Amino acid sequence: MKKELEFLINQGEGYNLEFKESSTDNLAKDICAFANATGGKILIGVTDNGTIRGIKTTNKLRSQLHDLTRNMDPPLSISLRPVDNILIITVPEGTKKPYSVNGRFYLREGSNSNQLKRDEIRAFFVDEGIIKFDEQPNKKFNFTKHFDDEKFHTFLEKAQITPIISKENILENLQLLDKEYLKNAGVLFFCKTITPFIISATIKCVLFRGKTKYKILSRKEFDEDIYTNYQQAMTFLEANLRTEYIITGAGPREEKLEFPEDALREAVLNAIAHRDYTSTASIHVEIYEDRVEIHNPGGLIGNLTVKDLYTRSIPRNPLLFGLMQRMELVEKVGSGLLRINKAMKSYHLPPPKIDADKNFFKITFLRPDLQRETIEERTKKIESFGEKMGRKWGEKLGQNEEKILQIISQNKYVTIAQIASLLKIATTTVENNLEKLKNKELLRRIGPDKGGYWEVNQ
Repeated sequence: MKKELEFLINQGEGYNLEFKESSTDNLAKDICAFANATGGKILIGVTDNGTIRGIKTTNKLRSQLHDLTRNMDPPLSISLRPVDNILIITVPEGTKKPYSVNGRFYLREGSNSNQLKRDEIRAFFVDEGIIKFDEQPNKKFNFTKHFDDEKFHTFLEKAQITPIISKENILENLQLLDKEYLKNAGVLFFCKTITPFIISATIKCVLFRGKTKYKILSRKEFDEDIYTNYQQAMTFLEANLRTEYIITGAGPREEKLEFPEDALREAVLNAIAHRDYTSTASIHVEIYEDRVEIHNPGGLIGNLTVKDLYTRSIPRNPLLFGLMQRMELVEKVGSGLLRINKAMKSYHLPPPKIDADKNFFKITFLRPDLQRETIEERTKKIESFGEKMGRKWGEKLGQNEEKILQIISQNKYVTIAQIASLLKIATTTVENNLEKLKNKELLRRIGPDKGGYWEVNQ
């Protein structure tokens, strides 16, 4: 047991593991969150960074913990096991989900226990089903024949996990085993080829001539584990998008892809993490003359809107997302679109367009014309934009007004929520500045709030 404890501390906090320095550190919500997910372990006496502080396991503490779980709705049974001066609480996956504590519902999202609203509870446990696809055991998968040890070791290396216990024990501690079967999340990571087990879990990449699907120039379908598929999809994008060569002074030339690689990477990873793996459709990465589209089956859960995705999200595949987070492929839920927009802004490109419903999700990047305007030229143009507009109309523009005009000049369909996200200001502040710009006759709205667009009066 001491080796397993050493492994757990070395593994670090994640989707199924939480460290607590003391027994007073809000244990109830973490126990509730684990019960609503796939279960997990809580180590009391360990700080967030893995430093052992220790705790004395008294009968009073045991009684308090059992009382806490008996008072959950519905009641839950946990196991307590002291090892040296650390108490290990093992929380099983609940069989009567959803669980609540003091009338509040919590769910494990990555390495955090987050409170859910009532409509989010319905979405997660009713609309999507009690047992998530990534948590289901895959009975087609045979460990001896199909498990790829090389990919398993790649995962351990990327996740910075030292294999001091057996492979089976590691998988069990990661909540990837259901008796003798590997769960679908594990199959997606450690298979040799994915299609025999999850037929649509491939990434299809296509390069088209022109702006339509009429003529295909190149097509690839990647069907290994999801990490390899992700790498191959990124290679396809990098090979088929344009590159700008920038020479600064007497130094070596710098090569820059026409889009920031961070934005493309985030979009591909989001598609992998949040797609609906029960669908027969695959992830598509499509390159056209004027745009790049990345779309996947599985859209918005419950009552979520595209606007909500900039601040809040519910993972469709929480166990899978937890593994990706351990590899540092993704960060916290709901931060992906913000990072994409930030990366696009650094290239002085408009944020991508998002189209989504309950069945699909698509993100579209408009390709810049590098023959007409380089990144450096776009930078100079944007820096002088607000000054030019203010000079034309005899007005001195405020900092937010100038930035809003810059953003709208790049993307006339940009929403108030997207502007607020890019500038890190409140939507009401954006609305107030838009009203000022309209009063100065620098800006007008064409069409309705939904489906219309902005027009800058230059």
